[in-house]
Amino acid sequence: MIVIFGRTAYDIKSILERDPAARNVFEVALLYPGFHAVLMHRLAHMLYKCGLRFIPRLISQISRFFTKIEIHPGATIGKGLLIDHGCGVVIGETTVIGDDCTIYQGVTLGGTGKETGKRHPTLGNNVMVGAGAKILGPFKVGDNSKIAANAVLLQEVEPDSTCVGVPARVVKRGTKRVGDLDQVHIPDPVSQELCRIGARIDKLAAQLEMLENNDDSER
Repeated sequence: MIVIFGRTAYDIKSILERDPAARNVFEVALLYPGFHAVLMHRLAHMLYKCGLRFIPRLISQISRFFTKIEIHPGATIGKGLLIDHGCGVVIGETTVIGDDCTIYQGVTLGGTGKETGKRHPTLGNNVMVGAGAKILGPFKVGDNSKIAANAVLLQEVEPDSTCVGVPARVVKRGTKRVGDLDQVHIPDPVSQELCRIGARIDKLAAQLEMLENNDDSER
């Protein structure tokens, strides 16, 4: 319990430092559903580690009802997690989240349905996950990385990386750009594939016309 109180104080301090909308301790403690969800999770996780299952899940479901944030009691969460807005956030059972991470609304830290045991992602320290992003699978996202809004990340990411797109790809590592950072004009993979198919059809049509002309000339 002492650890929970200590981390709760750190959580409030971290929110005040990182959220410009947070005005004071009382506002965070009383009005921030992300803080409430993490606080209730810490209690549920403590009971879960003691071998209990029903009561921790009950606590997590009560928290989900009031906050619209679903955190499995088996998930491991470090100190200073900021869940901003939070509605629709889902955090799976074997997820591990480091210190001082930021998660926005609609984020899923889930599995692919193909793994057993460790099924969910591990976030390093100071990781930011944008609104609507999905991180699926038992891999690690390195420290200080950023996952753009609505990205779908399916593979491990080195520290200090910025990932965008569906599926997500690294466009920046540290101060070095390694790809296109434009999130507005990301190429549509479906449109690109249709263009390739169209070009292939045109080529085959030209070849067929040439063969037909050769047959006519031979006659």
